[in-house]
Amino acid sequence: MLRGLDIRDMLIIDRLELGFQPGLNVLTGETGAGKSILLDSLGFVLGWRGRADLVRSGARQGEVTAWFDLPEGHRAREVLAQAGLPVNDELILRRVNALDGRKTAWVNDRRASGEVLRALSETLVELHGQQDDRGLLNQRRHRTLLDQFARLDELCEAARSAWRVQRKAKKALDTAELALAAMKSEEDYLRHAVAELEALAPEPGEEAELDSRRRLMKAGARIGEDIGKAQAALGLQGAEGLISDAARWLEGATADVEGRLDKPLEAISRTLVELSEAQQGVEECLLALAFDPNELERVEERLFAIRALARKHDVLADDLGEFARGLRRKLATLDQSEDQIEHLESQLRKARASYDKAAGLLSTARRKAALRLDKAMAAELAPLKMERAVFKTEISKCEAGPEGVDEVLFTVATNPGAPSGPLNKIASGGELSRFLLALKVCLTAGVSGLTLIFDEIDRGVGGATADAVGRRLADLAKESQVLVVTHSPQVAARGAHHWRVEKSVTNGQTLSRVVPLGAQERIDEIARMLSGDTVTDAARAAARVLLPAK
Repeated sequence: MLRGLDIRDMLIIDRLELGFQPGLNVLTGETGAGKSILLDSLGFVLGWRGRADLVRSGARQGEVTAWFDLPEGHRAREVLAQAGLPVNDELILRRVNALDGRKTAWVNDRRASGEVLRALSETLVELHGQQDDRGLLNQRRHRTLLDQFARLDELCEAARSAWRVQRKAKKALDTAELALAAMKSEEDYLRHAVAELEALAPEPGEEAELDSRRRLMKAGARIGEDIGKAQAALGLQGAEGLISDAARWLEGATADVEGRLDKPLEAISRTLVELSEAQQGVEECLLALAFDPNELERVEERLFAIRALARKHDVLADDLGEFARGLRRKLATLDQSEDQIEHLESQLRKARASYDKAAGLLSTARRKAALRLDKAMAAELAPLKMERAVFKTEISKCEAGPEGVDEVLFTVATNPGAPSGPLNKIASGGELSRFLLALKVCLTAGVSGLTLIFDEIDRGVGGATADAVGRRLADLAKESQVLVVTHSPQVAARGAHHWRVEKSVTNGQTLSRVVPLGAQERIDEIARMLSGDTVTDAARAAARVLLPAK
């Protein structure tokens, strides 16, 4: 329940504090006195999107504070908990609008976003006014309104969940079919490439090894003859023979030179050892360079084949093996794709069946709810002097979607035998107000903790009809807190609490204020509403008649 509203420097209000009560709260006043400013200010602190120029002329910023009672189990408590905000028996909302348009909000003294304010407002306040009329008259909202009336949250969520599963299954199937089509277009290439790679079967590092062997064999053909000559020059017919002869001759002469040949002989000995090692290395080199000309041809053929295949597929030669494995995986996917497509088709069939079941249950519940809403509307219209009018909730099939397969339209026929049609095309201004009042009452029935606000719900009606509207609002206020902005004396007379909105000009500045009315002041205000600027005794007497007996 809304307990109070504090407004500072908003439009033509400099400072205003209002305390609201349970029951029917009535605000009256001349046109342009500032009644709409109260609703604009309340909408501002609740995070509603409205006019931007709210700050009073000459002020640095505008500020609105609203406080509500939150009984145990109130839906706002869950919103607060989810937002990580303090949860108390009292909820205090405060929002500031700076001159540059920046808006800052606090919830229970904690900074909060406009999104949180709007989520809270849905649990706190239900507004019926000119903007709200367009909401009720918007056919696209009728299905949502019917679902809210019937409390179909769980069935709606089941349908949305089944729709998401179906969409996911359909997307998976479409993706798989596209992938299959793409792979089918390159199947011949894949099979030829895999066969070619498997036939060659290149190994990592093989290209470098083949290149080294090829260069060695090519080099052997070119330098083998020179190395052979060197081997001969180092052998017995060459250096080894000559050095051995020199050693034998020196050994024969060493006894006669008293040791002068010992060191030369030692050097020759070492030379023969080194020469032997050199001969062995040259021999090993000749053995390594020895090759079969056919082998060189085979090495070159395989080396060139590996390099050609690498160029063909634009990969490194060492990566051909991994490239082949990738192509084989694609082929495996292609070979398994038919089984996968069949599996995904089965999943989609199951998802569609689940969605059809969820949508069917939702449709059945909606049709039952439509009958209940029509019956409830008939009961509401009778005391509003529209007992001969017919309200009907029409449900037709529409394209399947997350909200089911139903299209909902609220239609009316104002007189027996008259054609039915959409609310805004059939009903006159006064009839429309009453239809919308009845619809609002039905849609909010059983919703506890809401403050219902009606902005000029009585427009277009008067006399006994306005009295009927006032009585219905008073009855509604027995179960909920109701705040009514009205120009109807019959409606105002039914209020349990009455305020008058006044506008005055002081020192060239226009300001608006709200005055709580006592018993005699109420009589004068209702008399003004009856007679106009000049309040007569007869008007006061008529006002007393309108006021219910205490």
